[in-house]
Parts: sequence; structure tokens; C-alpha cells
Amino acid sequence: MPSGALIVVGMHVAQPPLHASGALVAWGNAWLTGHVGLDEAVDAIERTSGPAVINGIPDISEEVPLRRGLGDLRMVGLTELRLALPVPGDPLGLPGPPELNVAAIEAGGAALIELAGSPAGLVPAEDRRGSSYVGVRWRLVEALRGQPDVPSLPEADHQLSLALREATNALLSVDDVSGRPPAVRPEILDALAALRQSHHNEPTGGLAPGYPPRAHRVAALAGRLSVVVELARGLDGHNLDAEQMRRRAEALNTLDRAVRRARVAAHNSAFDPVP
Repeated sequence: MPSGALIVVGMHVAQPPLHASGALVAWGNAWLTGHVGLDEAVDAIERTSGPAVINGIPDISEEVPLRRGLGDLRMVGLTELRLALPVPGDPLGLPGPPELNVAAIEAGGAALIELAGSPAGLVPAEDRRGSSYVGVRWRLVEALRGQPDVPSLPEADHQLSLALREATNALLSVDDVSGRPPAVRPEILDALAALRQSHHNEPTGGLAPGYPPRAHRVAALAGRLSVVVELARGLDGHNLDAEQMRRRAEALNTLDRAVRRARVAAHNSAFDPVP
């Protein structure tokens, strides 16, 4: 199944796995903060994205397995990982230069790291060998120093709530040209209903041990909303006029941006001060 594909079974909508960069950041930070061991972290990362290797580590000429690579990076100053989830026109979490930004946008994400005072990015690419091996190759790319424009966790939480309200109104409250409410795919209604029931379970949203409870909640909500965005973008807009279609597209774009910003904020909160 392609990365990011939706799984729809009857009326149940399953969340796609978070991007490989999210798993690397979440479990890498859990390891760096001492909440899990290196073996547990690597196993969790590779369950999400398949077997992984890293190339470009300073003073190491060949690519190395993820387990060894993370250990080697820690030896040269790795202390935390930060998530970037950029799209064309919105390089969310990226500090530059263009080589890093272009590669990360093409990949759909990256993990930003600091190595003994030298910032860098780990950019994923599919690693396909033969007919059966499919994994991830992480390439170390130089990064510029500086703080990317990313929200704090409270800011992202608030923005996500506002975007959800706007998108819900656009999906469920826009009448078609005949004056009737537009038909909404059952999968979207199911996904929206799941949001109201989210307090009955405790999904992690792709996060690992050691993250604050608010980060787990925000990441889980963002994960569910990403499903709503993908399903809603599949609507054909039947019986909607141009202005209604514009409003719907604008609301979904706002929600998509809020989802990505919430995921970045949640994944980057492992080292936030405890209130």
C-alpha cells in the first residue's frame, strides 16, 4: 500500500501511519531523554517505515544501519531531533539552505538535528533493493543555523481547534445550488464522529513515551483530522457553485496547515519545560 494511503473498512476509517520523519523524531527523542533504550526506539521506527540506513555521517564513508547510525550521531553531539513537515509554499520547520529545503519538500518531511554545534537535517528517501526489500535511506544534509518559524504546542492546539470549526462548517453547512445540504461521504461523517469519541481512548498520534499528555492529545487529534482532510478532498463538489467550492477548498487548506503545524509542535515538545 502506498505511503499515506487511507484504509476504509465499511464505516471505519483507519489512520495512515505518520511520515517516517515523525517516527524518527518521536522515538529518537524518547531514546535521547532516557525513556526507552536504543533497541526499542529503532524497532519502533522500523515498524513504521521499514528497515533503515543512514549515510553522510561525519567521518563515516559508508551507509550504516539505523541502530549504529543513531549511536554514531550521538557520539558527535546529537542531543535532540526536531520535525519538519513542509509542502510547496510552506517550508514548515526548515531553516534552509535550498538543498535541504528542496529535498525535504520532495520527501514530505525531515528530522532536524544539531551535531556538536553544526546543524543538519536527516531527509528520508525510499530504499528499494531487489523485489522484496523496501526501506528508508536517511541522508544527512547540512542545515543553516536559526530557529524555523514553528508554533508552540499551545499555539498549535488553539489553531487546530479554530481550523476544525471552520472546516466542519464548510463540510456540513454549505447548501448546494438547489438549497439542499450537500451529500457528505459516510467515511467523513464517521471520521468526524470519531473526533467526538476520542476521549474514550488514548491514542498516541505517533508519539513515544516521555512526551507530555497535551502533546499526545494534539498529535492524536491531528492524525484523525488528516484523514478528514484526505477524504474531503476526494469529494467531487457535485451541485456546489464556484464560490462554495472555493470556501470548502480554503477551509481544507487551512485545516491541512493546522494539522501539519500541530504535528510539528507535538513532536518537537519532548524537551519543553514541564509546567
